[in-house]
Amino acid sequence: MSARPRRRPKLPRVRNSVLACLLTCGCAVLQPALAQTASAPSPTASLPDGQHDFDWEIGTWKTHLKLLLNPLSGDPPNWTELTGTSVIRKVWNGRSNLVELVADGAGLHIEGASWRLYDPKTRQWSLNFSNSRVGTLTPPMYGEFKDGVGVFYGQDFNDGRAVLVRFVITPITPDKYRFVQSYSGDGGKTWEVNWIATDTRVMGNP
Repeated sequence: MSARPRRRPKLPRVRNSVLACLLTCGCAVLQPALAQTASAPSPTASLPDGQHDFDWEIGTWKTHLKLLLNPLSGDPPNWTELTGTSVIRKVWNGRSNLVELVADGAGLHIEGASWRLYDPKTRQWSLNFSNSRVGTLTPPMYGEFKDGVGVFYGQDFNDGRAVLVRFVITPITPDKYRFVQSYSGDGGKTWEVNWIATDTRVMGNP
């Protein structure tokens, strides 16, 4: 599912080469160094324009969700399943979109939202999540799509402890996608999956 409400506690430059050159080589080389720096291409100039990376998702989807209730606990995994609907609306002609999720199951009710924003300078997306229980945005996750797969990283909290979070969007078919979230409590050395959502497009919706 596209908009998962991330868990709150208790729930599941490079140094300036011109300056270095000035100190070691003398002021005479400063002007050429500046000219070379000014003419250097932008590091994002060769990156693809990804402002329409989420256009495929606009519409209504049936969501099947598997949720790990005890992430990074060291205990045997305790999974639960929910079903619901995700609705994705285009904003700013695709450079942003809004996701709304409603899902129920195993005595749980989730109302989640995700606001995705495209930064034309970095050519990356930020994913900003919230849910109706909390009503505030979590720290954003940043990333991009490569070869049709979206990978995003950020920071989250698990039982009050800061952890790394990874979110991966993978196509199964043109009308079926998987959204997988994982936590890392050791700085990214290992990852534990805690959210698996499979979205299937509701026919008749673009």
